[in-house]
Amino acid sequence: MNSRTVTFIQWTTNLYGKVCIKVQIHVVQKGQSLFEIGKQYGIGWQEIADANELENAGKLAVGQALVIPITGSYYWVQPGDTLYEIARREKMTISELANINKISLSAPLTVGQRLYIPPTPKTPIQSLLYVEPRTPVSQAMITETERRVDALTYLAMFSYEVQRDGTLKAPSIANLPTIAANAGALNAMVISNLEDFAFSAGLARDIFMSRGVQDLLFTNILEVAQQVGYKDIHFDFELLYPEDRQLYNAFLRRARDRFHPAGLTLSTALAPKVSDVTTGIYGAHDYKAHGEIVDFVSLMTYEWGYTYSEPQAVSPLPQVERVVKYAVQEIPRNKIFLGQNLYGYDWSKPYPTQGGEPARALSPKQATELAIRENEAISYDYVAQAPYFNYIDQNSIQHEVWFEDARSIQAKFDLLKKYSLRGIMYWKLGLAFPQNWLLLEDNFNIVKK
Repeated sequence: MNSRTVTFIQWTTNLYGKVCIKVQIHVVQKGQSLFEIGKQYGIGWQEIADANELENAGKLAVGQALVIPITGSYYWVQPGDTLYEIARREKMTISELANINKISLSAPLTVGQRLYIPPTPKTPIQSLLYVEPRTPVSQAMITETERRVDALTYLAMFSYEVQRDGTLKAPSIANLPTIAANAGALNAMVISNLEDFAFSAGLARDIFMSRGVQDLLFTNILEVAQQVGYKDIHFDFELLYPEDRQLYNAFLRRARDRFHPAGLTLSTALAPKVSDVTTGIYGAHDYKAHGEIVDFVSLMTYEWGYTYSEPQAVSPLPQVERVVKYAVQEIPRNKIFLGQNLYGYDWSKPYPTQGGEPARALSPKQATELAIRENEAISYDYVAQAPYFNYIDQNSIQHEVWFEDARSIQAKFDLLKKYSLRGIMYWKLGLAFPQNWLLLEDNFNIVKK
């Protein structure tokens, strides 16, 4: 299959075989300009530039994925195509496809012929976005929250840090909860076991071992939730001692019994697991128990490529799907949010595993702009379903960048649909990825509670 040309019909090969993904995506080829691409789709170049928030519409990278903002989509006939096969892929009758495109059922198709495919019904899902405000909360974060909140079911405030005496260290939140509430999004109160900027297993154990501390903690959470208007209490307890698995489950049951009568839902963040391992840093996360106790979970299906790893995709599709396959065996599908990173990494040689510097996080928009600035073509890994490129900086140091683009996020959306999950979870606000929000709207109706 020729993967060089990707427009609205994108053929890919991934863990579950060859699929035809109808999305409004165009991958820039050598010599193409935004004007020529717009002409191909019958819209102005400025519309494409605005939709993709391009800083310089006159400069594109070969291999750069663009979302084309039109209703429906186009398909260009490939060698061997028949009207019947195209209609079947699009879940249409031959007559419907022929009538829409004003062509005869008996007329042969020609290679390169453009066919219009009408939009299909959107899937209803929920969405959750973590926000991690700093002190003071920047105007840029407030503005970005205002821009994205219409596409959210939940805005999750990260994080209220549990103290060993049951009190809470609160983050700066400014008017972010009010912005969310005014847009019909529910506010989630994220409770973490962060201590001195790291997740603390010892802190969590102290909480788990004392009912008195738990009672005070739950009381404090309820007071803050009432004051701010939080509707969901979201525990993000990570890197726990594996032997504390049952203690964490018991803690969550007690939390549920306090919060449900107050009209609050309870949710948790879960580490990515592919089996019921009870050892190691993920051992305390009991998928089956969480599925029974809490109202929903967020799978942290990212960070295969991370700050201290070798260069690789942050959320490669095969690995993500393995987690999902296990999760749906243990947790009801209508309780599962699929986690998605809104960032990538720039690794430099020597890599962190070789004693080099940690990778630098960057947004998908920054990654694309970096490829353009370095005049490097963007490649695409059709197994991992992720874009990447290499460059050499001004100090002759080699770099490898992996990030997300329209193709990679569409692959995750299709995975979400395939397994009929509750929705999508994002980490985190403030990392520019305009194409995600365009495709989220194109694929789904976001449920407001």
